[in-house]
Amino acid sequence: MKIFVSSVQNELAEERRAVKSFIESDPLLRRFFNVFLFENLPASDRRADAVYIEELDRSDLYIGIFGYDYGFEDGEGVSPTEREFERATETGKPRLIFVKGSDDQNRKPKMQSLIRKAGQQLIRRRFSSIPELTAALYSSLVDHLEACGAIQSRQFEDRPCLDATLEDINIHAISDFVRLARNERQFPLPDNTPVTDLLAHLHLLSGDQPTNAAVLLFGRDPQRFLPAAEVRCMHFHGTEIQRPVPFYRIFKETVFEQVDMAVDFVLSKLNRSVGTRAESSQAPVRYEIPPDVIREAIVNAIAHRDYTSAGAVRVSVFADRVEVWNPGTLTPPLTPESLRHPHGSIARNPRICEALFLARYIEKYGTGTLMMIRESLTHELPEPDFVMRGGEFTTTVWRDWLTTEVLAEYNLNERQMKAVAHIKGTGRITNSEYQKLAGVIRKTAARDLDDLVEKGVFERLGEKRGSYYILAGKK
Repeated sequence: MKIFVSSVQNELAEERRAVKSFIESDPLLRRFFNVFLFENLPASDRRADAVYIEELDRSDLYIGIFGYDYGFEDGEGVSPTEREFERATETGKPRLIFVKGSDDQNRKPKMQSLIRKAGQQLIRRRFSSIPELTAALYSSLVDHLEACGAIQSRQFEDRPCLDATLEDINIHAISDFVRLARNERQFPLPDNTPVTDLLAHLHLLSGDQPTNAAVLLFGRDPQRFLPAAEVRCMHFHGTEIQRPVPFYRIFKETVFEQVDMAVDFVLSKLNRSVGTRAESSQAPVRYEIPPDVIREAIVNAIAHRDYTSAGAVRVSVFADRVEVWNPGTLTPPLTPESLRHPHGSIARNPRICEALFLARYIEKYGTGTLMMIRESLTHELPEPDFVMRGGEFTTTVWRDWLTTEVLAEYNLNERQMKAVAHIKGTGRITNSEYQKLAGVIRKTAARDLDDLVEKGVFERLGEKRGSYYILAGKK
C-alpha cells in the first residue's frame, strides 16, 4: 500500500524523512507499505501542484503531519498541505493526522484552522519528538492493517466475520437463547431484546459487524463463512477405523445445535436398558455410558477447539469406546494430567464459552472432566483418557471396562483377542462362531473360551449346544 506524506516540507523535513525511514526499516510495516515523499521525485517539466495531487490519488493512505507553519499559499490563499487534506477527504482516503507540539500559541492561524477542521472529522495524535511520532504512527498503521484484514492480532472469536452483516444473524436463535439464559442463569436482558443490544452485551460486535463468535453462536448459516466449523460423526461396528465408514453424519448449524445433534447421534448408537416404573413414574433408561459424560466430551471439543484450523471436530463411536477429537491443544498451564485433578477453567474461546455457560451447556469452574471421571467410575467404567498430541486433543470414553491396557494384563492369545473384539461388535459369540473366526477345531475353541471365562473376561450363558458367551461385568 502506498502512503502519501503531507506536510510543510521545509519546516518538517526531518520528520518526513524519519517517517519514510521508520516504515521502510520496520520488519512488519515494510511488508505492506511504501512511502511517497514529494522531495524524492526527480526534476520534471510539470507543475508541482499537479504532481502531488496525482500521487495522492494513486496512494492508499494519507498521513498528515501538521506543524506550526501553514506553508506557501496559492492564488486562493490555500497551501498545498490543506489542498492535499481536502483531496484525501474528497476521495475517501484513510487519513492519519499527527500534530507537532501541544502549544498552539505560536501556530499560524490558518494552520490552527486546518487542525481544527481535521479534528472535527477524525482523531488527531500529538507528538513532541520524532520517537513519539514514530511510536504513534506504528500504532495507527497496525490498527489500519487490522481494520482492512491484512493482519490479525485479536482473538479469532473477536474478529469481525468477513462479509457477514447483522442480516446473517438469526433473530429466532437470539430469542431462544435469551429465554433459555433467563431461565438457567437469571440473564438480565428481556425476551424482546434487539439483536444489536444482545450482541453488544455479549461483546459479539466489532463496530456494527458481527464477530466470528456471533456467527458461530447465532448465525443463519455459520458454515457459509466458517466452513470448518462442523462436527463429523462416525459409527464403526468394530474397534478400529475402517473404510468405507458404515454410518457417517456431518452436523453444521450453530454451536448449540452441533452439541445437541452430536450428543443425540452418540446416544442413538449406545446400548441402553429400560427399568421398571417401580423405580419412578416413568420407566428409567440407563445408557452404557452416562449421557452427561458424552455431552461434556462433545461440548468441550466444540467450545475449546481451534477455530482457525481447517480441521473439524470428529466424534467416532467404536464397539468399545467413543472418541471425541478436536483441533487445538489445551490452554497453558493445563495438561492432560491436570484435568484429573481440581483445576481452574481456562477458555480458548471465552466469548463462546460465556454464551454456552449462560445456556447451561457448560459450567465455568473446571469441574467438567472431574464429573466425567466420577460418573464413569460410578458406572463401573474406566476413567476417560485425555490425550494431547500434534496440535490435537482427544477424549476417549470407554463403553466397557476391558480397555486395551486391561486386556494386555491377561496375556490373551491372538485368537482370544479376536473373540473379544467380535463380542464388542456383536454382543455375543458361540463355540462354532469362534471356530470360524479363529480357524480352529471345536476342542481348541472350547479350551480358549473356558480360559476366557476363568480369567473373568467372558461369561457363559445357556446350556450345552445352545450356550454362548458375552463380556463379563467388571469384577
